[in-house]
Amino acid sequence: MENTTIGMDRRPIATRSARWAQRLAAGLTRTSVTPNQISLLSAVWAAIGGALLLQGGVAAWIAAALCVQLRLLCNLLDGMVAVEGGKGSPVGALYNEIPDRVADTAFLVPLGYAVGLPWLGWAAALAAMLTAYVRVFGGALGLAQDFGGVMAKQRRMAALTVALLAQAVEHTLWGTRFSLLAAGWIIMGGSLLTAATRTLGIARRLNVQRLESHRPEARS
Repeated sequence: MENTTIGMDRRPIATRSARWAQRLAAGLTRTSVTPNQISLLSAVWAAIGGALLLQGGVAAWIAAALCVQLRLLCNLLDGMVAVEGGKGSPVGALYNEIPDRVADTAFLVPLGYAVGLPWLGWAAALAAMLTAYVRVFGGALGLAQDFGGVMAKQRRMAALTVALLAQAVEHTLWGTRFSLLAAGWIIMGGSLLTAATRTLGIARRLNVQRLESHRPEARS
């Protein structure tokens, strides 16, 4: 999500330069729809997707995978309408983060319940939230926010989408739920690793800043 105000870091998204995305964003810019409303809609799609995931069944899992992609589409368009469309707001930073955390939780907690391991869903959601916390904390220290990592948001949602589609096939063939179970572990472990690598990156950049501030030319 990137509903942002001037001066905030933007998540690098290759799709932002796609012609279809630019046309869709331009069309939304000409309407009364605001970036904040698009941000909130992303959380609505996540809530619907989480409910479908929990409900289970081939059709529900395929529909949930679609909801994941609709959530990401909202995450793309809110920033484009705000920045390129010039419709940003003073509270855009709040809408940039809070609906995203709600959306991650709405998808990942039901994932744990769907495989009979509620703690796994909560752990995955908390780990995802930790990656965002570390990223924003780096920004609060004056560093560029780090959107990378093995399980950044787009990769979490990609893993979930693939798992949901694979689960629909798996259920049809064998009636098991190993695809969703694997996704829960991968997202949790990958998010923890992402939080760790982002933390190490912050420490490294802070040390570089300290060394540069003590160089003779920096003091002259």
